Amino acid sequence: MKNYNDCIEACAECVTECEKCATECLEMGHKECVKLCRDCADICALCQRLCARGSAYCEEICKICVKVCEACAAECAKHNMECCNKCAAACKKCAAACA
Repeated sequence: MKNYNDCIEACAECVTECEKCATECLEMGHKECVKLCRDCADICALCQRLCARGSAYCEEICKICVKVCEACAAECAKHNMECCNKCAAACKKCAAACA
């Protein structure tokens, strides 16, 4: 079985940054950013849990996680805000770790 430790750790960080970003962007009215951050946080949390327990679905959820993280990073890159910069960086790191 593949070692998913880097993915698990990156997912945890990504969940945190996505939740922070969604909260701040909600106040700023960045609707698409909020939507993607919430989706990304949820997918990363699920990916983290499945990989931690060695689920037979790790590979599939990791692929989805990469896709959502890349989309979230691209959306966050559109905004010149500290929360978006941190979120985009966490998403890129997570996508790389889960790929």
